[in-house]
Amino acid sequence: MAKAKSIYSCTECGASVPKWQGQCPGCGVWNTLVETIAETAPASNSRFAALGGTARIQTLSEIEAREEDRLPTGIGEFDRALGGGLVAGGVVLLGGDPGIGKSTLLLQALAELSAVHHVLYVSGEESGQQIAMRARRLALDTRKLKLLAEINLEKILATLQAERPQVAVIDSIQTLWSDQLSSAPGSVAQVRECAAQLTRLAKQTGITVILVGHVTKEGALAGPRVLEHIVDTVLYFEGDTHSSFRLIRAVKNRYGAVNEIGVFAMTDKGLKGVNNPSAMFLSQHGQEVPGSCVLVTQEGTRPLLVEIQALVDQSHGNPRRLTVGLDAQRLAMLLAVLHRHAGIVCFDQDVFVNAVGGVKISEPAADLSVLLSIVSSLKNKALPSKLIVFGEVGLAGEIRPAPRGQERLREAAKLGFTRAMIPEANKPKHPIAGIEVIAVRRVEEAVDRLRELD
Repeated sequence: MAKAKSIYSCTECGASVPKWQGQCPGCGVWNTLVETIAETAPASNSRFAALGGTARIQTLSEIEAREEDRLPTGIGEFDRALGGGLVAGGVVLLGGDPGIGKSTLLLQALAELSAVHHVLYVSGEESGQQIAMRARRLALDTRKLKLLAEINLEKILATLQAERPQVAVIDSIQTLWSDQLSSAPGSVAQVRECAAQLTRLAKQTGITVILVGHVTKEGALAGPRVLEHIVDTVLYFEGDTHSSFRLIRAVKNRYGAVNEIGVFAMTDKGLKGVNNPSAMFLSQHGQEVPGSCVLVTQEGTRPLLVEIQALVDQSHGNPRRLTVGLDAQRLAMLLAVLHRHAGIVCFDQDVFVNAVGGVKISEPAADLSVLLSIVSSLKNKALPSKLIVFGEVGLAGEIRPAPRGQERLREAAKLGFTRAMIPEANKPKHPIAGIEVIAVRRVEEAVDRLRELD
């Protein structure tokens, strides 16, 4: 018997090379090539024949554009992250850390859908008894929910073609293996092949397929990032396993807005949607405390109020800059801007910044609130309790506008905040009831106006 030939595949982009090398030639990332068994290509690539020979050249104006019909899952926060619900023929990839609640959420969603729709849960990790125990613990009605415990791709595809469910969950993509390949389940080749075959079936039959993908130790979803290019929607489960709150963030969505989030609370009866997530991210202080500033951030179409906390302390050695939920590199830039344009020195101070509640903030509109929380902690003077802040800070010290400024102000006014320090360009043309707007153009102006506030 001939010895199996080895190749080296990249865990980031899926590119293959015959010899190991330090840098992947496909994506340029270092130390991502792992040894796999070379797959023997079949004589005929018939498994993709159905995709070829059907397309013709058209002008774009000939193609009828229409809105995709949505299938609500019955879980409002999940539907929000999906962009309104599931789309027929769409492929969704749901990823997250082990034990964060992926299987629990999908079991709840399928139990809701099974009351009026034909659905199928394919489990490759747990037995039918284990899933039945979970459903009983969550008090779910699963009388019409069909289950298949299988990891062979060809058998799963045959079952889906025979049953034709409207929604199918594959839990998880790393456990599947195909007869066409000789490598082990979870390898780059197996994950890519199984995802491509399931996507082909979904597009042909209109079945909505939800794939569960695990996060690797490097933080990549389902190993190779090529999987994220195959599917239509990518959702990430975020949150601390020691906390009861979970976030689902859409990082790719061909049928809706990206960066949309759904907020859940983990209870003994499963995941429950949080109707007012802003309350979750705001600390309840008995009195005004230095270093605390409330930010109105925009996550997709939803404005959220998040408390930014800063602690500035005398450094004993090399000063440290640590952030939780924010970009550490951006914090270093903001401290330089604060020194150059406002004359506030922090080079001999340790600076720690935290976004309360475990939320991760990536938008630059958080810059001004981070700066004011640092100034508040350094001066040991608390900001007014009913003040909200947002705005992007440039290297020249200017404060740039944030998108959807009026929506942020309305959300703050609805939650009882009475004052807002915002960029001059975001100042509303007509006053918003219940909130006083303090418009600023530069960092030094914001710091001066801060001293004037009671």
